[in-house]
Amino acid sequence: MQGTRVYLVRHGETEWNNSGRYQGHSDVALSSQGRRQAELLRERLRHISFDAVYSSDLLRARETAAIIAAVHGLNVKTDEAFREINFGAWEGLTYQEIVAAFPHEWESWRRDPANVVIPGGESFRQVKERVWRAFRMMVEREKGHNLLLVAHGGSLRALICAVLGMDLTAVWRFRLDNTGVSIVDCYNGDFILALLNDSHHLETLGGPNESGIL
Repeated sequence: MQGTRVYLVRHGETEWNNSGRYQGHSDVALSSQGRRQAELLRERLRHISFDAVYSSDLLRARETAAIIAAVHGLNVKTDEAFREINFGAWEGLTYQEIVAAFPHEWESWRRDPANVVIPGGESFRQVKERVWRAFRMMVEREKGHNLLLVAHGGSLRALICAVLGMDLTAVWRFRLDNTGVSIVDCYNGDFILALLNDSHHLETLGGPNESGIL
């Protein structure tokens, strides 16, 4: 049975990742380390025959996607539906700054990420709805193809929860590293997670960056 295979990639590292700042919809570029991570992933995926490359429209994802897409002679198709969760008033802040300024909102969000809306931002349910809708539309449009999708830690976690039919509290139960690779195989409306957060291409850099969902 001919299916559609989607390689899910979290963007490369940014300076905000490195300093622990929540990025959300803020348009932060890759750091030099992030570009190097994307280049290593490009070499890993060089021999995969991709039919199309998709990305969030945010710069850090677009840059990562473009580095990989170049060797395949493909243009990057961007879609704002694949953006990171909107962190609203928390964007640009560290965990410590958020907890100090928004202690009650932070605790509520951590307990119920699906339904609690970040001040000025989104809930994870809203993220899941927009990402899942865009993902299914992409798969239907590209049926039978090999696809690359570059997005973000939060949006990809929400997508993987949708693929697996898991409650959104599960977004805290697995990690997605910068340029970590996951794979979803799609067959006529059925979805199988075939790989989760493989980052062995980063071994020459001393391993992955553990920068959470930022």
